[in-house]
Amino acid sequence: MRRVTSVRNSGYSIDTVSPPEALAAAAITALTGAMRVVIAGGHGKIALILERLLAETGHEPVAIIRNPDQRADIDATGAVAVVLDLEHASVDEVGQVLKNADAAVFAAGAGPGSTAERKFTVDRDAAILLADAAEAAGVPRLVVVSAIATDEFDPESDDVFQLYLRAKSEADASVRGRDLDWTIVRPGGLTNEPGTGRVRAATTVPRASIPRADVAATIAALLTSGAGSRTQFELVSGDDPIDEALASL
Repeated sequence: MRRVTSVRNSGYSIDTVSPPEALAAAAITALTGAMRVVIAGGHGKIALILERLLAETGHEPVAIIRNPDQRADIDATGAVAVVLDLEHASVDEVGQVLKNADAAVFAAGAGPGSTAERKFTVDRDAAILLADAAEAAGVPRLVVVSAIATDEFDPESDDVFQLYLRAKSEADASVRGRDLDWTIVRPGGLTNEPGTGRVRAATTVPRASIPRADVAATIAALLTSGAGSRTQFELVSGDDPIDEALASL
């Protein structure tokens, strides 16, 4: 039976596997291709779909959440919840969560109605923190959920949406400079429509929308296929099956 030990420190908690089982888990990953994937912003709409997709296909999603009241939603997806506030966490604290992970996904965001300050502390700084921690923990794969046309922000504007674009753009630039196997996904306008499994992906695409379910499915495909290494691309609904769209990047 798998033994777990609860570790609580600096305001967060995580279940850690004892050393013998950690070695066994690594062996299982090597033999089966099962991955431990840590997802920052684990209670977001895209993240919840991604966690369920990964769990249903035999992987081990770990969801970083800020609010412990969200644990039940995470449990329902088959993921493991870790409570950690990325706006106040250190690289070492995030690195502890990332220990033995095969990949990390940044899917966090301050969200609609948040202040301009939080656009930077979450959408920019938390993404950079996750990248720093991935490097420190030796996690090779990093997928970042950004936004379409972020580099077109108005540097003179104090408009909250322009600051959001700037925050995303600056985070993406930091990730691109890393010696990591990174992928930056820049989806168009997000909807809650059912996924179609068909997308359009390229360095730049005309502005359009895409269901969150298709963004989550694209991230899952990136993780399981290894496609999109050191690639940044925009993503909207289209005619191409996801695997074919990613293979063409």
